[in-house]
Amino acid sequence: MGRFQKHIFVCINERPENDPKGCCLLKGSVEIRDTFKNELKKLGISSTVRANNAGCLDACEFGPTIVIYPEGVWYGGVKKEDIQEIIQEHIIQGKVVERLLIKEPKYRTETTVVPLQK
Repeated sequence: MGRFQKHIFVCINERPENDPKGCCLLKGSVEIRDTFKNELKKLGISSTVRANNAGCLDACEFGPTIVIYPEGVWYGGVKKEDIQEIIQEHIIQGKVVERLLIKEPKYRTETTVVPLQK
C-alpha cells in the first residue's frame, strides 16, 4: 500500500469576483482545506489521508468544490460544518455523502468507496 490511501483535493482557485462561474477561494475554500487538515490530524489519520490544495478543478460554479481520490467522488457547496460528516462517512466508513454530491453528470462516478484501512 502506498503512503496515502486517500487524497482530498480542495479547490482554492481564484477567479475575478465578477466571474460567472464564481470562485472557490472567495467561497472559503482555504478555511475548508485547513479544517480538513486539522481534523485529520486530530483523528490520527493524517499519515494515510491527505488534504491538498488544488488549482482549478473547473467546477467553481458548484464550489467550494472538493474531489476525493482514488474514488474520484466530487462534492460541491462544501461548508466547514460538512467536514466532520465527509470524514466520518466517506473517509472512515466508505459511504458517499449523497447530499453534497455534484449532480452534474460529468462529475458523477459509479466507483465504490472503500473505507479507510487501519
